[in-house]
Amino acid sequence: MKLLLDYLPIAIFFIVFKMAASIIDGLAPYLSSEHIDLLRATEPLILATAVLIPATIIQILVTRMVWGKVEKMHLITLAIVVLLGGLTVALQDKTFIQWKPSIVNWAFALGFIGYQMFTGTTLLERMMSANLELPKAVWTKLSHAWVLFFVLSGVLNLFVAYNFSEDFWVNFKLFGLLGLTIIFIIAQGVYLSRYIKEEPK
Repeated sequence: MKLLLDYLPIAIFFIVFKMAASIIDGLAPYLSSEHIDLLRATEPLILATAVLIPATIIQILVTRMVWGKVEKMHLITLAIVVLLGGLTVALQDKTFIQWKPSIVNWAFALGFIGYQMFTGTTLLERMMSANLELPKAVWTKLSHAWVLFFVLSGVLNLFVAYNFSEDFWVNFKLFGLLGLTIIFIIAQGVYLSRYIKEEPK
């Protein structure tokens, strides 16, 4: 459920972008003609970004209410969404929101590197060592793999944003990055399986 909640703002962003015209038509009876004209004159990507900001804030609030805490990475993501999303809406410039996935991924990579530099242990070990016992070298390899994944995901996002259509980029933002993450996690699970010993019956 938590994973679904994590991706909910992105899904809402995707839906608003794809169905902007239909959503505006549905709102027409409830808004003034001036507001409707303004919405129709705004690019779908800008509208989707305007919805993404409150959706992300609500996601953080629900996470706090249900699980009692919010991870620092979620707060970092929120700050980047508010900053770059706000600039996108205020300046009507889609460039800022297109950079958002890259900056979030690179921030995560820096977080992994910084944590290990200052504590001498990996962030993955801190989060997972209670449930998984691994040699120190394996924790380090996993951490490096995640750093590389985050860096490459950020680069790939910008490559798609600047070399393909806006519609293709929005599809990639939801399905492409999510798919790559799932594949990476599965590959990581396969790698870890050699270190997981079955409990005797």
